[in-house]
Amino acid sequence: MGHIGSSLSIAELIAVLLDGTLAGQPGDPDRDRFVLSKGHAALALYAGLHEIGRLDHEALCTFCTDGSVLGAHPEHVHEAIDFSTGSLGHGLSIAAGAALGARLAGSSRRAFALLSDAELNEGSVWEAAMFAAHHRLANLVAIIDANGQQALGYTADVLDLEPLGERWRAFGWDVVEADGHDCDALRAAMAPDPAAGAPRVVIARTTFGRGVPFMERQIAWHYWPMSDEQFGEAMGGLPA
Repeated sequence: MGHIGSSLSIAELIAVLLDGTLAGQPGDPDRDRFVLSKGHAALALYAGLHEIGRLDHEALCTFCTDGSVLGAHPEHVHEAIDFSTGSLGHGLSIAAGAALGARLAGSSRRAFALLSDAELNEGSVWEAAMFAAHHRLANLVAIIDANGQQALGYTADVLDLEPLGERWRAFGWDVVEADGHDCDALRAAMAPDPAAGAPRVVIARTTFGRGVPFMERQIAWHYWPMSDEQFGEAMGGLPA
C-alpha cells in the first residue's frame, strides 16, 4: 500500500509548498489552505510534514495501521491537513471554495490544490476551472503533477489532454509551466503575483517514480508494494 511511484512524483512539489510557500501555521484562520487532490500520494505529504517537524517519527510509522490518523489518503483529523481527499476530481472545487471564502472574509490567504494530470479526465475539474476564472480568484493556485501516466495506462493513451497549457489558457487561467523536480523553478512559479487578475495553474512536468530507476515511468508501480529486496535497492541508489 502507499502508491510509492505517485508519491515520488510529487516529492519536490510538496517540499516547495511546505518550505515557505504555504504561509501560516495550523489553527491560524489566515493561513494558506492546501488540498492534496491526488490523495493517493499522501505518503509524500506525510514525509514532508515529518521533515518540517509537524509529524513525529513514531506517528509516521503508524501509516495505514489500525487506529492511525495516517490513512492511504489524507484525512483532516490531523491538524496539519486542511481537507480529506481521495475521490479524484474534487480537490480543485474545494480549493476554489476556500479561495472564494478568503475573499469574502477579507483575508489575504491563498488556496493551493495539487492535482494529477489523470484527474483532468474528470469533468468536475473543468467546472471548477470555469468557476474560478469567472470569479477571478487570483488567490487560487492549481498545481498539476503532469507525470503522463495513471493507474491503467499512460494519459496520452487513456484520454489525451495535451497541450495542457493551451487548454487552461482557454479557460481563463494564468499558466506557468515548470520542471516539477526543480525546486527553484517551482518556488518562482508558486510565488504570489500582485498583478495577477486570474487564478494560476502550474503545470509541473514530473517523472513517475522519480529517483528509483526500476520504478520510473512504470505503470505497475502505481499500486505495487515493495519487497525488502526492492526497498534495499531503492535506498541504495539515493544520493548520500
